[in-house]
Amino acid sequence: CTQEYIQLPSIVLMLRFFTRSVLSLIVASASTCPARSSSASRPAFIAAFALSPPSAPSTSCQATMTASVAAESTDLPRWDLSRFGFSSPFSDEIDSHLEETAKLAEAFKAKYEGKLGELSLLSAIQDYEEISKRKTLVSSYLHLSYDVSLDDDTLKKRKGALSQRQSEIYGDNLEWFSLDVAELDDAILASQYENDPSLTKFKSFIDELRRQKPHNLSKDVERALTVRSPYVGNRPLVSFFDKELSLMRFKLDEDGKEVNMEVLLSRMQSSNDAAFRAKCLQVLNDGLAGSVSRTAALSLSSVAGGWLIENKERKYINLRSRRNLDNNCPDEVVDSLLVGVRSAGIPLCKRFYTLKKGILQKTQGLDKFRWSDRNAPIDIGGVSNEKISWEAAVAMVKKGYNQFSPKMSEMFVSMVEEKRIDVPATNGKKGGAYCAGVIPGVGPFQLLNFDGTKQDVATLAHESGHGVHDILAYEQGYLQYHPPLTLAETASIFGEMIVFRDLLAQSSSKEEELTLLMSKIDDVVNSVVRQCSFDRFEELVHTAREKGELSADELDEYWMSALREYYGKEGDAGGDSPFDTYENTSHLWSYVPHFHHVPFYVYSYAFADLVVGTLYNNFLTNKEGFEGRLLALLSAGGTKDFANALGPFGLDPTSSTFWTEALTAHLGELVNEAEKIAKELGYVE
Repeated sequence: CTQEYIQLPSIVLMLRFFTRSVLSLIVASASTCPARSSSASRPAFIAAFALSPPSAPSTSCQATMTASVAAESTDLPRWDLSRFGFSSPFSDEIDSHLEETAKLAEAFKAKYEGKLGELSLLSAIQDYEEISKRKTLVSSYLHLSYDVSLDDDTLKKRKGALSQRQSEIYGDNLEWFSLDVAELDDAILASQYENDPSLTKFKSFIDELRRQKPHNLSKDVERALTVRSPYVGNRPLVSFFDKELSLMRFKLDEDGKEVNMEVLLSRMQSSNDAAFRAKCLQVLNDGLAGSVSRTAALSLSSVAGGWLIENKERKYINLRSRRNLDNNCPDEVVDSLLVGVRSAGIPLCKRFYTLKKGILQKTQGLDKFRWSDRNAPIDIGGVSNEKISWEAAVAMVKKGYNQFSPKMSEMFVSMVEEKRIDVPATNGKKGGAYCAGVIPGVGPFQLLNFDGTKQDVATLAHESGHGVHDILAYEQGYLQYHPPLTLAETASIFGEMIVFRDLLAQSSSKEEELTLLMSKIDDVVNSVVRQCSFDRFEELVHTAREKGELSADELDEYWMSALREYYGKEGDAGGDSPFDTYENTSHLWSYVPHFHHVPFYVYSYAFADLVVGTLYNNFLTNKEGFEGRLLALLSAGGTKDFANALGPFGLDPTSSTFWTEALTAHLGELVNEAEKIAKELGYVE
């Protein structure tokens, strides 16, 4: 994703950032990660039936902006979708496949509805899984096809029509199943397990459905919500906003040449010229004003309103409870994380930006430390800005993976060789990046917008981490391979940490070492503190929505309030923030995709980054067998919750002191190292 926001993902939230640090990048958070559907409180494999996108906003973790256009990009590899078995999105094969799916769904309902206690629950789940795989095959194929042809209105209409048909099939014939499994009497379920021990294979799936029981509505209401979703509600509005955002263009140069948002952000965050960075931010913020922010406000207000109503109807305790339940993460653990970041993370964040401000003043003659300088490069040694070829990028990622896990390196190479990656940045293509898991035996597939930058190489490494995670977890079957959001980023960020420390050890000078450290801390602060500030913005927005529809001006105010809470009041106004001014930041909320697609998702990044900090320390003290334990965690997919998955590593995120200790040991030690070297080099006193 761009350095400014996290991107979510396809039907599932996949792993990213495996070797981003190998390139000393300054990135904000994820690339594009998928997440569970935001359309309902039910699991992703259910809510996604009606063609939910492979990049929810965008594990993606990066999707919503149109790609930059490079003249040479047409020679780069495109993905091969022939594995889906369809010749084109308009093929009659798709219609035939869908109608056969409808017949299977009708037969499934006739055979099992009201009889789960009498018939084999194992057989019912196996049949349900096969029907679910058939629907995902179509929905994923249509989404992948459309995401490289956003300007094809005929394809958009075709995708919409099939989405409507999918919703009808699910609502009429499959909606009942998750509800009936949730309502099964405990004694009947125990009898099913006893009579057929093979049913335990699907225990995680069954448990997930039954956790939703207190929040399920009646069958008629659930069906109505599903069937109506393609026509009304949030989805059409959010889709319209996505497309409008993808069409945005900005004028930076005197020659009047326009660039898209990704190019604008890339130029801002790679420039060593503070005045140019400030201009980029002004152009971005001004461009988001007016009709764009009003459209974003309408979309976000609708999403928050829907979230509010469903929370009440489904009887969730607080704003985040619905997302926490999807993640199988207790409210108390998430609350403890957010409190920990406020108490320990914010002071560390201010220390870091004070350090960065001092270095930039010495190296770039900075007069004011602006928001546009937040991700500015520290150019004091060891970093090259030359364009990187696709072949070189592949070699870099392969080497990075191989340093930690030859098995994961082999999987990455197979994704490249099997043409599972759509590489170039072309007009009409969804911006950012994501990895779509699709179904076992067909996926995964990656969408990139490669233009030869270090960020692009990092994104390749990140999305490939998600792909590897999918491949390893496919053994759990379609219904259970999706990891919870709290674990979906863990392995990729751990791989990044391994490579970062390896590079740090190989530094040829103190200047290069400081450059690497500052880049890494940029990333951690953006993944932890920035994402929790996003969560705070959502909290303000969703709380205010109960009083009525929200305007763009109100959302601007909530955005600035959250910004000051986490970064301090600007220095020019007499505050304690390292930033002298927050000029040209008021509209930046309007292009963050996961506010619209996956409410209250963002804390997962902070969760993962801090878990990795302690996981890395565990690795240093207990390397023997560590790779095997990590691969076992990935292979478990969604069959283990975060506590059980992390148990073999000796970690307990349920502890009340875990998060503050993790912040001190992870982010705190990095800041200590950077401050020490900066003082030695004379950049700060």
